[in-house]
Amino acid sequence: MADEAPKLIQIALKGEEKKDGFNLVTERVVAINPESKQLEVELLAYDGKTVVLDVAEEALEDLRKLKVGDGATIRVVEEGGKRVAKSFKIRAKDPNAAKADAMLLDLRDSHWLNRKYAAEVLGELKDPRAIDPLVAALSDEVGDVRQRAYDSLIKLGGPSVPSLIPLLVSEEDEIRQSATEILRKIGKPAVEPLATALTNADDRLTTRIMKVLDRMGYKPKTKDTPKAELPRLT
Repeated sequence: MADEAPKLIQIALKGEEKKDGFNLVTERVVAINPESKQLEVELLAYDGKTVVLDVAEEALEDLRKLKVGDGATIRVVEEGGKRVAKSFKIRAKDPNAAKADAMLLDLRDSHWLNRKYAAEVLGELKDPRAIDPLVAALSDEVGDVRQRAYDSLIKLGGPSVPSLIPLLVSEEDEIRQSATEILRKIGKPAVEPLATALTNADDRLTTRIMKVLDRMGYKPKTKDTPKAELPRLT
């Protein structure tokens, strides 16, 4: 993760004196606190790290127009050694991200038809935030919901593998079987995370992972695999 702050440049609105600062683009406002004159935003360019900004008095009216979840371009300047948000411009949210937000809510809906539809759409959107909720949906009481979650995790592919691996030692046969089949159908993108998981896996999980890899045609070396002896010269 990057630790260095955004580089300061000379910026200003038209007609204003230029000051050291930068334009910060965020896809998601995390928290807003007009009383303390602060807001917290997510920085995608910094691996999702969040930062809390002080807000200038003249920007409080704009601050109140923001909502949690909004995207925004924020003009930040350096004043008295502090970086202060001076103005905000709300950015239109990615329609796919907005749809994914709605589907993630529907995946917890009490009506199974809404959960079924949400599980299907989340696979089409391929939003990584859906991985853990879809894994949980493999235990849904309704078979159609479980099937849609199964199909969508295959579509999400490699990123879903770390969340599926623990299911290989589930006490429920259906869950273990579903996880095994999904991993096999994901195919090659699942191989590296499965092999990596062997490093810290207990004996039971190691056995399950090795079985999945074997069925996929891969035979990774384990720490217990004896080294082949070198041929002796005669």
